Amino acid sequence: MLLDFIHQLEQRKNATAAQIVLAWELAQRPFIVPIPGTTKLARLQENLEAMNVQLSTAEVAEINHILNQLEIDESYF
Repeated sequence: MLLDFIHQLEQRKNATAAQIVLAWELAQRPFIVPIPGTTKLARLQENLEAMNVQLSTAEVAEINHILNQLEIDESYF
């Protein structure tokens, strides 16, 4: 369900899944700064383009809603 929604956003926003996720992280709070790691210049450029991906309040809320419904197996922690 989450990946389906991310893929829908990819198509609507003409962005990659990574850019959607980074845009979602940026939309959480003004003081949150994602720090993605990469060893490739092309990936760095792709990640920086996430700043140009604008998610609506409804899109951010939908991602958060889907995430809140996921069950986490805490036996690994």
